[in-house]
Amino acid sequence: VQLQASGGGLVQAGGSLRLSCAASGRTFTAYAVGWFRQTPGKEREFVAAISRSGFLTYYADSMKGRFTMSRENANNTVYLQMNSLKPEDTAVYYCAASRTGDLPRAVGGYAYWGQGTLVTVSS
Repeated sequence: VQLQASGGGLVQAGGSLRLSCAASGRTFTAYAVGWFRQTPGKEREFVAAISRSGFLTYYADSMKGRFTMSRENANNTVYLQMNSLKPEDTAVYYCAASRTGDLPRAVGGYAYWGQGTLVTVSS
């Protein structure tokens, strides 16, 4: 599967953005999808994950209540709605796909990665 993330940009603190992750291939429903983010000099950080069906989601503690992940399997697309953004949310955001049955929270749990989209939150 190939992934392409989009939707990043510049937003003021307190604002919102919706990231999209478009997948190629006919077996999109075989993959759980996760979002990660990374800033220069730091390790890639888990943000959220969604199950193959979309019924299960998991969020990192700092994103709970602010971020919502969803997917439209008919369109091979996963979304990350980000609200109440903070300057510390500034990062390159990556989507990734995993064929495991659970919701991996480690980078190593994902075999396929998109190219990343930059989110900048100004104070």
